[in-house]
Amino acid sequence: MTTGAYSVVYPVTDLDAAKTLYGALLGEPHTDMPYYVGYNVNGFEIGLAPGANQGVGGPVTYWRVPDVAAAVAELDAAGASVLRDTGDVGGGTVLAIVADPEGNPIGLIQA
Repeated sequence: MTTGAYSVVYPVTDLDAAKTLYGALLGEPHTDMPYYVGYNVNGFEIGLAPGANQGVGGPVTYWRVPDVAAAVAELDAAGASVLRDTGDVGGGTVLAIVADPEGNPIGLIQA
């Protein structure tokens, strides 16, 4: 179903403070917008997003899939619960978040 892990998105309340800390660790971001700051680390995306992953309570790893809606349906049938419905977040990027039976978040991305 997946072609691999794509990114980890950290929800932040103070984007400037987070940029300072993650910038010290990861260098300059490739994207620096009020709603998202992204770093590329050897082809892996590390994101900072104010208000992201609401209701999840922490970072979410996103797994690349060819069809997010189909992946959500398949994981739902396998016992997952939907935390964030499938939605386009801009530029044709579609996301969803489901939880495994223990409540651990699984992010899905179609980019």
